[in-house]
Amino acid sequence: MEDLNIKQLTLAVRAIADEKALPEETVLNVIEQAIAAAWRRDNGEREQNVRAELNINDGTAKVFVQREVVEDVVNPATEISLADARAEKPDAQLGDTIEEAHEVKSFGRVAAQTAKQVVMQRLREAEREVVLAEFEDKIGTVVTGMVQRVEPRVVRVELGKATGIIPQSEQIQGEFYKIGSRIKVLIKDIEREGRGPQLILSRGSEDFIEYLFRQEVPEMETGAVEIKGIAREAGRRTKLAVASTVPGVDPVGTFVGGHGARVNAVMSEIGEQEKIDIVTYDDNIDTYIRNALSPAEIVKVEIDKDKKTANVYVTEDQQSIAIGRGGQNVRLASRLTGYELNIETTAPKSAEKKPRKNVEEDLFSAIENQD
Repeated sequence: MEDLNIKQLTLAVRAIADEKALPEETVLNVIEQAIAAAWRRDNGEREQNVRAELNINDGTAKVFVQREVVEDVVNPATEISLADARAEKPDAQLGDTIEEAHEVKSFGRVAAQTAKQVVMQRLREAEREVVLAEFEDKIGTVVTGMVQRVEPRVVRVELGKATGIIPQSEQIQGEFYKIGSRIKVLIKDIEREGRGPQLILSRGSEDFIEYLFRQEVPEMETGAVEIKGIAREAGRRTKLAVASTVPGVDPVGTFVGGHGARVNAVMSEIGEQEKIDIVTYDDNIDTYIRNALSPAEIVKVEIDKDKKTANVYVTEDQQSIAIGRGGQNVRLASRLTGYELNIETTAPKSAEKKPRKNVEEDLFSAIENQD
């Protein structure tokens, strides 16, 4: 593609389509975008709206400069007056788009370079789009990939043909990613903004935790137990609200497993440094808030259902437990219950003292009784 000309581009369409396993129409569209960009570089202005048509049967190309018909022309590169438009097209109306056609034979050296860059970039994007389309129905599932590259803000993970990224916000805080190591990742989303489509992966999301428990707790599949809510600060702490649909089944015990086997299996995947609190969900919001603030002991809860807030009263010795390090316990409990929780201290109720008689009175009454 050194001396870029239209004949070469025409021949390249089918070859590229075969080589890249892309639809011919996609490749043709990419090359037409490149022709438009190159023509604008050689003959037009940067702001112009230019589209191109490549005829692969006879190897010719045309470009069309598009301008909108307006009353007052502010930008001649993209607009045309009604009078000028009607000189080209007598039935033109305001708001119409007028196209001015140009035959394209070849490009100058700089424009040819522009075209090549556009072709390469757009083909990469098209290839990625085809690969990512395979992952469209896998969003929300967990797959195993290999750490390809570790950058300051993202970790690149290879998943067969595709490569995805774990952004900083989706990583487990403090986790070390070693190049070549195999890790489990949740396919969170396909982002199509910015520099073409991108596969977004996660290890720090609540969904990742739910998936791991689903692997360890078969009772979730049968519907005997369920996760009602998850609040997570990846790498530090997770709170899990669980419930049972079968009388007599202990939901917390089911998720913890015998000797903690189930919860330990999840922790071995996310790292021992992340603490997991499993609490019982309750339809009664007072009880649910008390459970969510576990392990703190709660004296009283005052709830404002309209404002979705609650004042939670604890004794002074329980305050730091209820709030947690850096406010973590109350923060996660708030997210779990959907209520903004304010921790207040209350004086402990002291046992009522019985009035004491003095020793002399006790002695005299004892003597009197003897007499």
